[in-house]
Amino acid sequence: MDTLKTGTLAVPGARLYFEVRGAGPLLLLIPGGASDAEVFRDLAGELAAGHRVVTYDPRGISRSRLDGPPPEPWLGTQADDAARLLDLLARDGETVRVFGSCAGGLTALELMVRDPQRVRLAVVHEPPAMGLLPDAAQYAVFFDEVYATFQREGSPAALDSLRSLFGGRRAPQLPEAADNNEFFLAHVMLPSSRCVPDLAALEAVADSIVMAGGRESSTYDVHRPAVAIAQRLGRQLVAFPGGHVGYAQCPAAFATQLAGILAEARSSLSPHAATPS
Repeated sequence: MDTLKTGTLAVPGARLYFEVRGAGPLLLLIPGGASDAEVFRDLAGELAAGHRVVTYDPRGISRSRLDGPPPEPWLGTQADDAARLLDLLARDGETVRVFGSCAGGLTALELMVRDPQRVRLAVVHEPPAMGLLPDAAQYAVFFDEVYATFQREGSPAALDSLRSLFGGRRAPQLPEAADNNEFFLAHVMLPSSRCVPDLAALEAVADSIVMAGGRESSTYDVHRPAVAIAQRLGRQLVAFPGGHVGYAQCPAAFATQLAGILAEARSSLSPHAATPS
């Protein structure tokens, strides 16, 4: 039975579009990059058998229209929006679980730091925190060049420049409600790639964080920050099916593994050292 419900939430400077499926413990799925709730459609359908799954379009993306300027500061605004969704949709005193991929993983980490009493588990899949890597300065120059290409030649050329982060391959086509590449390149790419999570704060809640990456993207540059964070937190990096967007490539297998982690949470994952990147 289709349990999909949709709604909008007014927040300062935007109206957030969201979807809710299923019943059970609340699970918030946070998309990254230019993606919207559509990218999680199949994954959410799989997980809705045992969870109340919330997906949404981040502000400025697809159906979450801006009423003011683009988000600034980027990470703080994203975390504020996600927290307001939880305020609306979580029951009084209810704890929640969060899955975030790519830039959405940075939001998930920030939510965990802000409110670990409510966010009891964050599964974070390949966040693009290139700013914490030893060669962060080189990546900053790279993204500046991509941004310059976007301003000079447009979105297709800029997106083509990003292929080096993904083993030289083009980004896969993903389900989406609208084309958000221009907004991503203009307002998301630079702040998310320069983001440096508060590692000291994350260490205090490390037992509630699962760092994850795709089996097929383990040699890609975009995979490196997840390994670095896992190593710093003393956690094992969990390999998920597919690549950087495995949740869309193979949603059934991805959902099975994610559901197992959600079910066992702290008892099934013990701290281990990650393989250096």
